Amino acid sequence: MSLPGSPRLPYARLPAALRAEIDAALGSPVVAVSPRQGGFSPGPAVVVTCADGRSAFVKAVGTPLNPETPTLMRAEAEVTARLPATLPVPALRAHLEWSEGADEWVALVFDVFDGEAAPLPWTPETAAVAVAGLTELARSGTPCPVAGLPTLAERVDMPLSSWSGLAADPPADLDPWEVQRLDWLGRVPDRLAAGGWLDGDTLVHGDLRADNLLIGPGGAVAFVDWAWAVRGADWIDTVLFSLDAAAQRGVDPEWLVGRSALVAAADPRQVTDLVLAMAGMWAAGMRRPAPPGLPTLRAFQRHFHAAALAWGTRRVAAGLV
Repeated sequence: MSLPGSPRLPYARLPAALRAEIDAALGSPVVAVSPRQGGFSPGPAVVVTCADGRSAFVKAVGTPLNPETPTLMRAEAEVTARLPATLPVPALRAHLEWSEGADEWVALVFDVFDGEAAPLPWTPETAAVAVAGLTELARSGTPCPVAGLPTLAERVDMPLSSWSGLAADPPADLDPWEVQRLDWLGRVPDRLAAGGWLDGDTLVHGDLRADNLLIGPGGAVAFVDWAWAVRGADWIDTVLFSLDAAAQRGVDPEWLVGRSALVAAADPRQVTDLVLAMAGMWAAGMRRPAPPGLPTLRAFQRHFHAAALAWGTRRVAAGLV
């Protein structure tokens, strides 16, 4: 099973002027490129080797590929540059901007982490390594080390409220379980807010998937792609990662969260509501037209909606509400 993602532009097809700026930032021209797969950006993501033998990870995107992704990469650069070196995050070495007419391009250059994305499907062994890394990330990221980072409530209020929109105009192909509970599902954001987890003070990655974490020798884990970082409860990232494990198959998400002391200390009703909120977000997103340059995104959302709904209904049936 390959990492989920969209087709990426080859590095050689970046504008020549932008590649020249990357060479300058690296201090030596790029002589070899090793593409990396996964992720929903239409731009290249590559490990480059320079003429002087040094390596770096480079990602880039431009508005001709997708009009929104450059903004996300700027957000990623802003957050990553402010993360302390003690966190397991490859250091940002350069943030480059280049434009021509109305076209805007952004390139980010990072240190290379000695590791790879875990092979899919997840195994209990590799997923447990990821959960251990997430536990350490949450503990090291509390209190949140990035001043002024928005809370989860401030960043994702509308996506987490997707059930209300679906209830106002129910699609004909909604799952019967969803149809029977639309009003109750629409109150998920209120229940989450009442529980207080939306305003926690832990650094939350917010987009934990197989393509956003790397596993190295000895169980070392690094976390990349911080465009959606927020403040929230310390167990959120573990639940989001468990959704990925469920969607990619190979690991029971209940078994996985059962290994987390952070999730064990959380209100199980809140965990269920987060899973259901994500199911609603994907239920709405998967029905929209595909955005430019991201032809696989809606199929990905449909697949993850099915996994989140299956897990959420299982937790509801178990009385975890």
